Parts: sequence; structure tokens; C-alpha cells
Amino acid sequence: MPLSNIHILHQDDAVLVVNKPTLLLSVPGRADDNKDCLITRLQENGYPEARIVHRLDWETSGIILLARDADTHRELSRQFHDRETEKAYTALAWGQPELDSGSIDLPLRYDPPTKPRHVVDHEFGKHALTFWKVLERCGDWCRVELTPITGRSHQLRVHMLSIGHPLLGDGLYAHEQALAAWPRLCLHASMLSFTHPQSGERLRFECSAPF
Repeated sequence: MPLSNIHILHQDDAVLVVNKPTLLLSVPGRADDNKDCLITRLQENGYPEARIVHRLDWETSGIILLARDADTHRELSRQFHDRETEKAYTALAWGQPELDSGSIDLPLRYDPPTKPRHVVDHEFGKHALTFWKVLERCGDWCRVELTPITGRSHQLRVHMLSIGHPLLGDGLYAHEQALAAWPRLCLHASMLSFTHPQSGERLRFECSAPF
């Protein structure tokens, strides 16, 4: 598959920063019909050395960072693990929160009976923390900035659902009205900051949401 709709935001000898489109896997899925993905497209179109450092959900768009050699991959992976990176997401959420900002500190776990969903579980869930801030209020929905401190699967989607504001267009977690309000999941990785493994420079990249 061509790169076509994958915009490269930055590239140098060590890293690639790209804008992943919605409805594209970050890495290959298990099924034969799920092999098309971001990393494969890059590797087959001029970047054979590209290595995935972190992932975005299939439906989530936005900034992804990739390494171009083993040492860089190791160091960037460490930065993510040690929470030395900074991330922010833009989302559209159903309803109007009473406050303009807040935090959600609720443990999450995978829920096999309703796979691939995740749920809040105070007994067996893993610690998950999200900060949120309302950017714009628009009738039945609002635009929010979400800052995950931890990196659990589906964290932002489940956390917003847990406070009564599911994301628009979310086929897994949104109720009927929120699902019908937008033709795609309204979640976009809009900012990423990290320390360049070679230069030591702190880099920050932004990419506005397409909704």
C-alpha cells in the first residue's frame, strides 16, 4: 500500500514523526486481512529500517513516533516507559461537563467477555490517570484536550465514558446518540514531546485534529 495519506511531520537519521490516519492499524493484526498497517507501509516505501515505538488504536489518528535504528528504538522506548514523554489528544465528547477541567484516576483492565473493550475495575485494574480540559462547548458536545499520564489501552475512551461523556463516533463505548453524532472516532493525538536520543534536544510536535 502507498504512503499517500500518511503525512511525515519530521524525519532525520534517527527518528520519524508521522501523522497516522484513522482506520489504519499501527502494526499488523493477527488475521490475514489485517496486515495493512502504518509500519508496513513505511517499511515498504522508503523506510525499511523503521521500528514502532508506541501505538495508536486503529480508529485514532495523529502523531506517532518511530525509530530508525536499534539504539534509538531502545532509548525512545525507555522514555515512554519512564513517562518522560509528553502527550496530548484532542477529542469530541458527548455532553457538557460541569467543570472546565479535571482528572480521572480510575484503574482499567481488559474485559474478555466484551472484547476488545476495557472496563474500570477497582480490584484487578491497573492504575490509569488522565487529565482533561474543555476547549470549546458546542450544543450537545464539547471539544476537549486529554492528557494521559499512564498509557493503558483504550484509557481515554473508557475514562471519558466513566464520567458520562463518551467520545463521538466511538463504536465500542458511545451510546447511540454519541455514536451517530460523527462518522469517525473523534480522538486525535495532537501533541508529542520527547528528547532526541542523539542530540539530547527536547522536541515538540503538534498536529491539529481533522474534526
